Amino acid sequence: MHGQRNLILGKVKMAPKITLSDYAKIIRLQNLEEIRLLAEKLQGKTVKMVNSTAVGGGVAEMLHRTVPLFNELGLNVKWEVIKGSGSFFNVTKSFHNALHGKEEEISDEMLKVYQEANEENAKEMSFDEEFIVIHDPQPAALIRAKEKSSAKWIWRCHIDTSHPQPRIWDFLVKYINKYDASIFSAPSFAKELPIPQYMIYPAIDPFAEKNRELSEKEINSVLDKFGIPNDKPIVTQISRFDYLKDPLGVLETYHLVKRSTDCRFIYAGGTASDDPESAKVLHELQDKASQEKDFHILLLPPFSDFEVNAIQRASSIILQKSLREGFGLTVTEALWKAKPVVAMAVGGIPLQIIHNFTGILVHSIEGAAYQIRYLLNNPKVAKMLGEYGKEHVREKFLLTRNLRNYLLLLVTLEHPGENIIQI
Repeated sequence: MHGQRNLILGKVKMAPKITLSDYAKIIRLQNLEEIRLLAEKLQGKTVKMVNSTAVGGGVAEMLHRTVPLFNELGLNVKWEVIKGSGSFFNVTKSFHNALHGKEEEISDEMLKVYQEANEENAKEMSFDEEFIVIHDPQPAALIRAKEKSSAKWIWRCHIDTSHPQPRIWDFLVKYINKYDASIFSAPSFAKELPIPQYMIYPAIDPFAEKNRELSEKEINSVLDKFGIPNDKPIVTQISRFDYLKDPLGVLETYHLVKRSTDCRFIYAGGTASDDPESAKVLHELQDKASQEKDFHILLLPPFSDFEVNAIQRASSIILQKSLREGFGLTVTEALWKAKPVVAMAVGGIPLQIIHNFTGILVHSIEGAAYQIRYLLNNPKVAKMLGEYGKEHVREKFLLTRNLRNYLLLLVTLEHPGENIIQI
């Protein structure tokens, strides 16, 4: 096996320290007081978060921000990343696609690769904490270590498993059923399980480099860095290079919009260490868009949060043309910046976008192109959608709401079988 599992707090540079008190500038004071009250019930409790990558994707981004805040609240939270070979991550990419409903050939040998990788990781890890939170399918089989652990085990699923390929779901559910609880990002994502199921929306940190306020000088510096003129409206999609994000559909949308409205499109994103397919997707998009001077493809290295922030803020419209989606934090980020968002009505996106109120939902390339043209020609409508979208995020999808819900879950697991828990 290749790669390195490491203790994130010890070996990965964390973001500049933001304390809970800073959030009083953004959310209601009583919300912060509620978080601190819940944390008092969990002082000193040990928690381990486990996922498959330290960079790339919304899960890693959230953990980078939430782990320090949990520790500030008096919990002892650690974050570890499993390691695996290229073949393991090829397998888990197929799992990911199959759980989203895409037809994938899942062989017995692939299942064996998955099991052996989890067994190897389990041998190198300890599970002495009081709570173990396993994120997504890649490390789900670590649950076999539960026999030697007194911890409460929680499986946190960030993807839409409502219509999975039966073979892969039947394989994984044997592990999932052994957990003490599960967390999904929306009720529609879940399937019936014999264990308790909880809903916790993903969230963004308004103080993160990707979301903080920027000056015009900072925004223009990033456009200059990538050689993108600011001479016409910009439509942007921020996504990994993944077929499920439909980058080729974004290019087709661009072609339709450009027939009548002059603008630029940006497709900007990176690759993830647990997604070996991304390089192929990037090269295919580059090839098909090679003659388009107003379609900009940006391959961003890990931790390009400042650049993502500036590109979104420079944009007139944010597009999310996903074919499948977990929750879609790039949508949340765009809404927080008061940008009008045109997005496919898939996954968790409809939880964030109330059609024609906090953004616009579409169902096709043609629909996306039509709505983009409409908003570019009706800036007052675009501005209104952006303003309402930002307030929707403030109420439901900021990091403090995520902290509160995790704390409530841990308190609940401390009182199994109790119908009423006195806080």
